[in-house]
Amino acid sequence: MTVKIVLATRNPGKIAELRRILGGFREVVSPGGQRLKDIEVVGLEGFLAAPDVPETELTFAGNALLKARAIAAHTGLPAVSDDSGLCVDALNGMPGVLSARWSGRFGSGTVDKDRANLELVLDQLGDVAAEHRGAHFACAAALVLPGGGEHSVEGRMDGRIIEAPRGDGGFGYDPIFVADGATRTNAELTAAEKDAISHRGKAFRALAQALPDLLPN
Repeated sequence: MTVKIVLATRNPGKIAELRRILGGFREVVSPGGQRLKDIEVVGLEGFLAAPDVPETELTFAGNALLKARAIAAHTGLPAVSDDSGLCVDALNGMPGVLSARWSGRFGSGTVDKDRANLELVLDQLGDVAAEHRGAHFACAAALVLPGGGEHSVEGRMDGRIIEAPRGDGGFGYDPIFVADGATRTNAELTAAEKDAISHRGKAFRALAQALPDLLPN
């Protein structure tokens, strides 16, 4: 059985990443014995009138569910969404749910915005010693069915913030984050290496494992 799932995002980096992760679960057997033969993953590029849903909740799970509910209602398809962010110990867990808009309304493009957010965090940590630059990425992933039914999971990647960006891969804060046990930033990892340890990878693998029991037969 082929099941079409829409990813509730227009971020090309997220779409590529989530397609890779979910694409690895085309044949999953659930604890209940159901098998999901195929997942067709589509983004919002095919739904030009889909609403832009403001992230008004105060938790990652709340925002993920908010977006998935709106997209499931608009498309009539099972919708998957995530909300994720960087939580810095020295900033009392911020930027957190404000990670994507930490620098305010600077810039008109994703690249400019990502760079502005990253540079602001580095400026805020300018006088913070290396041993106090701990941080983690958090992700909540949610599935909402158009006829009702919701499920959410969470993933986390612990690490630290370095003093200057390194690497050209990834997106967002990846160039300044080094995961525990690693020496390279997320932006220096290959896509497969990052998926294996990332907060989003953990959350979406957990969601994918549950899909056969959650999606309609």
